[in-house]
Amino acid sequence: MRPSRLLVLALPLLLGAAHPPRRVAPRRETPRAALPKLAVARLQYDGGGDWYANPSSIANLAAAIRQRTTLDVDPREARVTLMDERLWDYPFLHLTGHGNIRLTDAEVARLRDYLLRGGFLHADDNYGLDDSFRREIKRVFPDRQLVDVPLRHPIYHAVYDFPQGVPKIHEHDGKPARGLGIFVGDRLAVFYSYESDLGNGWEDVGTYKDDPPELHEKALRMGVNLFVYAVTSRPGA
Repeated sequence: MRPSRLLVLALPLLLGAAHPPRRVAPRRETPRAALPKLAVARLQYDGGGDWYANPSSIANLAAAIRQRTTLDVDPREARVTLMDERLWDYPFLHLTGHGNIRLTDAEVARLRDYLLRGGFLHADDNYGLDDSFRREIKRVFPDRQLVDVPLRHPIYHAVYDFPQGVPKIHEHDGKPARGLGIFVGDRLAVFYSYESDLGNGWEDVGTYKDDPPELHEKALRMGVNLFVYAVTSRPGA
């Protein structure tokens, strides 16, 4: 796989996304600590599932985004609940785990509002998440279906080309990896990596002894695509 031409074309958008237009003061006049940072935010949920799974994954993904794009991404993992007021600060939510997810009615409404306003949710089935995620996302969008994301979609080509779709990183049941999504108009608002386990691939090399290093690289590349698409597809980006 190689970086696509879309990254070159998207550089002005990436720069704009990293520094929102409302910040009109020159960088040199604003203390760096006061500037907002993009971040990969882990979604904390109730229901018993281990939302904290794959502890080294987000830091590694953030490092890859910083190294391979112009986006000024916080190297630290952010953690947020759906009812946290900081939710609106994060354009990208990552949800994972092996067990049950249970959202309150208020959380369902909040997640729907977040996604309709331009937020992006990446749900990564870490084996055991599938039933509860499908149940809860149906509550969020009873009027929309999880569908296979077309292979021509920009999420597979934003920075790196994935002509076969989301890569298979970690074996579960021997089923093929699938990239499922929910669209809001033309914008992909939810991406569900099923039977892929990108989060395992983002973890430190050697965490899973049977997974070769090249799978770590594939997972990181797909993660970079996800984040770049999430930021550049936001309304007004």
